[in-house]
Amino acid sequence: MSGVSFAFFSVDPLQGSEEPGRDAAFLVLLAFLLSFLFIRTSARMIRAQVSWWPGNVETSSGLHIHHLVWGICLMTAAGFLAFAFETPVSPWYQIAAIAFGFGAGLTFDEFALWVNLRDVYWSSQGRISLDAVVLVTAFMLLVVLGTKPFGIEGNESPITTVSVVALDLVLIVITFMKGRIGLGALAVFIPGLALWGALRLGKPHSPWGRRRYSGKKLERAEKRFPPDSRGHRMRDGFLNAIGGRPDPPASADVSQSAGASPDGNV
Repeated sequence: MSGVSFAFFSVDPLQGSEEPGRDAAFLVLLAFLLSFLFIRTSARMIRAQVSWWPGNVETSSGLHIHHLVWGICLMTAAGFLAFAFETPVSPWYQIAAIAFGFGAGLTFDEFALWVNLRDVYWSSQGRISLDAVVLVTAFMLLVVLGTKPFGIEGNESPITTVSVVALDLVLIVITFMKGRIGLGALAVFIPGLALWGALRLGKPHSPWGRRRYSGKKLERAEKRFPPDSRGHRMRDGFLNAIGGRPDPPASADVSQSAGASPDGNV
């Protein structure tokens, strides 16, 4: 039985690949997705008050322990073990990759808690957790498929590498500040896209738009990115499907003032 288990952890889904570590990266991605889907489904069942589902983890004093905590512990342990191996040893290296991915899934599901430092799991502010999960998934998938960040092949001079990465990072940050999150994520892997994203019109309620847009330029941004646009509706539909609908603003405010946990229980 143990031989079968070890064979599973030692599997190489990218046989024949010349890129070292891509098999482990695949396991991290797979564990990340399974972890996120499990914990998000659990949260939705708690929210729906399914009687047979175990519910939140709480101490005897009633303190709710966020799954973010378990995720951080798993990532720390798995990361330490991976660094402790002098050379990758099967199946422990693969087990560490799976544990790290599972921990990352638990942690990024509560990404909004990192940013807001309060329970916003089912509010509109909590949607940034879903945005983060989608972006991390896309990043991992592109790495697993062999796409090279910043177009760096590995044989460039140090000066060229630092210059290209620094310039791209500045342009990517501007793209993110303009609210073009998907475009900024793709720009990490597609040379030249960062410049195009940085020059494009930003969203009116983005950090860039709030600070720099006024008058006619603000009107252009509001016309270009209306809240009821088709793209906005498609994004909301997708996020609702994978993460559940957020609470109405009034309901979310009441739950926060009542001390509700992010998983839906008081």
